[in-house]
Amino acid sequence: MPESTAAVRRVLAVIPARGGSKGVPAKNLAPVGGVPLVARAVRECRAARHVTDVVVSTDDAAIAETARQAGAEVVLRPADLAGDTATSEAAVLHALDAHEALHGARVDVVLLVQCTSPFLTREDVDGVAAAVADGGADTAVTVAPFHGFLWRDAGAGAPGADVAAGHGPVPGAGAVSAPDRGAGTGAPSGPGDDPAAARAEPAAGGHGVNHDKSFRPRRQDRPQDFLETGAAYAMDAAGLREHGHRFFGRTDLVRTDPARVLEVDDPHDLARARALAPLLDAGRTGLPTADDIDAVVLDFDGTQTDDRVLIDADGREFVSVHRGDGLGVAALRRGGLKLLILSTEQNPVVAARARKLKIPVLHGVDRKDLALKQWCEEQGIAPERVLYVGNDVNDLPCFALVGWPVAVASAHDAVRGAARAVTTLPGGDGAVREIAGWILGPSLDSLPQ
Repeated sequence: MPESTAAVRRVLAVIPARGGSKGVPAKNLAPVGGVPLVARAVRECRAARHVTDVVVSTDDAAIAETARQAGAEVVLRPADLAGDTATSEAAVLHALDAHEALHGARVDVVLLVQCTSPFLTREDVDGVAAAVADGGADTAVTVAPFHGFLWRDAGAGAPGADVAAGHGPVPGAGAVSAPDRGAGTGAPSGPGDDPAAARAEPAAGGHGVNHDKSFRPRRQDRPQDFLETGAAYAMDAAGLREHGHRFFGRTDLVRTDPARVLEVDDPHDLARARALAPLLDAGRTGLPTADDIDAVVLDFDGTQTDDRVLIDADGREFVSVHRGDGLGVAALRRGGLKLLILSTEQNPVVAARARKLKIPVLHGVDRKDLALKQWCEEQGIAPERVLYVGNDVNDLPCFALVGWPVAVASAHDAVRGAARAVTTLPGGDGAVREIAGWILGPSLDSLPQ
C-alpha cells in the first residue's frame, strides 16, 4: 500500500464486517488458510498498489482488534447501521465520513470490499480501484466469465420471493448478462422461433432467464455473460454520496479468475473455502521468517513421525523419525527460538525424543490448546507469534490460538484447510527440517553445528 501524498489520489478501501452473523456465528473471524476472513481482506487491500487507506467498519470488539492487528484503521459502526436491514452502502458512507473527518483529507475513490470472499486478491482490488482512479469509470465491479443457462420457477411464488429468501439473483448482484432473448424483444431468437408461441408460454413451471428454452445455441455462439463475484466494488466518492448506491454512471467490469469465486454465507461455504485454501493460497501468502515468530511448537505423532507405530511382542512401541528434523530443531534452538513438543500421547518415546532434541515436552495432555495457552503465558510469548505444527483434528484448537498454524503435507484435509502454510514434505519425512528452512533461510546452513 503506497504512502499517501498530495499528488496521489486517495483511495479508501472499506471492509464492512458486522459481528452478528446468523448463518455462521462469528463468520468474519472464521479462519481460512489459518487467517481470519477479515484479516485476509485487510491483507489484500493493503497490498494493492492504488489503495492508500484501509478501514474496517464493525460493531464488534473482537473484529476491531483483529482488524487493527492486520493493519487496518477501525471505524466503529453505530447500532442503526449494524442490523440485518442495514445496507453495505450505508456502512461505506459512514466509514467514508468518519475517515475524512479524522484525517482532514478528501477521499477520491472509495472501495467496498467484502471479507466473505476469502479468495479475493490484491489484483482484484487494484483492478476496480484503477478503473475509477485512472480509467475514467464512475464505478467498477469484479466479475467472472459465466456460461450457464439461468432458470426461474414461475410456480415458486411471487416475483422476488426467492430473492428475499436469499436463493436467487438480486439487482446488481448475480449475472451481468445480455438481454433475455425472445422475451419482449419483438424478434425471433433462433431458428423456428415464433413470437406467438413465446406468448403462449405456460404460466407454471420453469422458464429461461438469460435464454429462450426453445433454442439452445452453442457456447461459442452465445454472448459472453459475467457473474458478479460480490468481492470488490469501486466508486467515485462524490458520486456515491450523490447517488447513494454502488452502481451509477459508467460501470467497468473487472475480470477475475472464476476458480476463486466463493462467498461464505453458510457452514458449507466455509468448509469448501478451507478445503480450497491450500490450493488457492499456494504461493500467495508467503512463508514465515524469523521476524514473524518467537516460538515453534511441535505435535509429535504424524508430525515428527509418519503416524505409524510398531509394537513388539512385549507391547513396546517403536516409531520412526527423520534425522533432518533433528538438524532443523537444533538449528531453530541455536537461532534463539523457544521450542516445545506438545502431545496428547503419554508415551516414553515422546519424552525420549524430547531429551534427544534438548527441548521441553508436555505430553499426556487432554486439552492441548489450554496447555499451549498456559505455556505461552509462562514464557511471556504472544500466541500470534507462535508457529504450531500439526497433522490431525485434535490440533485444530491450537491452530485457532496461534498466528502461524502449519500443517504437514500428510495432514488431515480439515487441518490442511485451516493451516496458514502447508509443507511439501509429509510428517516423519523431513517436514520439520523444511519449516526450519522457511524460518532461518540461508542462515540455516551457516549456523554452527
